[in-house]
Amino acid sequence: MKNNAAPAPQATGPAWSVTLRDGRAVELRAVCPADEAELLQAFERMSSDARYMRFMHAIREPDIERVRSALASFPEKGIGLVATVPAADGIDIVGSAIAVFANDGASCEFAITVASAFGGAGLATTLMNALIDEARRRGRTQMEGFVLTQNQPMLRLARRLGFSVEMEPGDPTVRICRMALGNPSDAAAARP
Repeated sequence: MKNNAAPAPQATGPAWSVTLRDGRAVELRAVCPADEAELLQAFERMSSDARYMRFMHAIREPDIERVRSALASFPEKGIGLVATVPAADGIDIVGSAIAVFANDGASCEFAITVASAFGGAGLATTLMNALIDEARRRGRTQMEGFVLTQNQPMLRLARRLGFSVEMEPGDPTVRICRMALGNPSDAAAARP
């Protein structure tokens, strides 16, 4: 697998090209308010099952005001990354990963979406690694995400990346994936 993995993009930094396991190239970069239309197109391309796995309930249409609010909150209140490919209308977003900062100043909650055509190519791993690196760089010491029990590909990925996976108390259909990110000064000292 060729993966141009060093260094990971910063949420406010330049784009970063990645070659996936199957040879396709994507560009990773920070999400921005101008991505609204492309994010809505990406949502429309998702199957109902994929939407259910991502949002943990049936959803037919996105809440546009919520999308705008989230886009406007980055990078101050979190991290947003997108993976794009060239398309007839400019670009298509084929993957996204976000980490929303908690008010405690130390933790964040992740969510990730990868287009079905890019499943199994390593894009989710690439996005999650970039998200984890950026969360560390931004001083977060813990990351967590809530994943449906039936979303076995995401749970396998979380375990491979080093997340603990536990049952959500009171809801056997949900697992909590948690990772201690360590002391931010340790991450800075480890960089070349």
